[in-house]
Amino acid sequence: VAGAIRSVSSAAPAIVNVHAAGGPEMMKAAKEAAKEAAVARGVPPPLVIAVTVLTSLDDSDLVAVGQQAPVVDQVVRLAKLAQACGLDGVVCSAKELTAIRAACGDSFVTIVPGIRPAGGDVGDQKRVVTPQQAVADGASFLVIGRPITQADDPAQVARGIVASIQE
Repeated sequence: VAGAIRSVSSAAPAIVNVHAAGGPEMMKAAKEAAKEAAVARGVPPPLVIAVTVLTSLDDSDLVAVGQQAPVVDQVVRLAKLAQACGLDGVVCSAKELTAIRAACGDSFVTIVPGIRPAGGDVGDQKRVVTPQQAVADGASFLVIGRPITQADDPAQVARGIVASIQE
C-alpha cells in the first residue's frame, strides 16, 4: 500500500484512500508514504482517508462476513482507529456522521457515498441519504455517482443536486 501511495503521488492527488480494515500498520505506512512522496515532489500531501464500511452493507451483511454489528459501532471503531493512526478522515455513510463527529471531532474529514436525491433509485445501496441531509449532518465531501452518470441529462441532474443543497 505504501508503494502504491508513493507511485500515485506523481499525479499530486488531493485525496488517497485505503481500507481501515487493513489495520494500523498499513494505515500509518500509507500516511507516512504520502508525506514523504509529497515532500520529495515539493507538493502538498494528499488527505489520506480510510474506508470504513461500504454503504452497500447493513448489519446482517456485517455478521455474514464475520464482523460485529451494528454498522454504526463498526464505523466508529474504524474511524477512531484511522484517526489514531494519523489519517485525515474516513469514507462513511451519512447515517454515521453524527456518531463520527462525536467520536472524532468536527475537523475529521468525512467523504460520504451512498448519496441519492429524494425519491431516487437506491440501487444496491443500503445506507443512503439525500444530498441535503448529508450536508446538514456535516459531510465534508459527497460522492454522487450513479444518480448523475446514469441520468439522461447528467449535467442537469448535477445542477439540480447543487441547487437542492443550496436551498
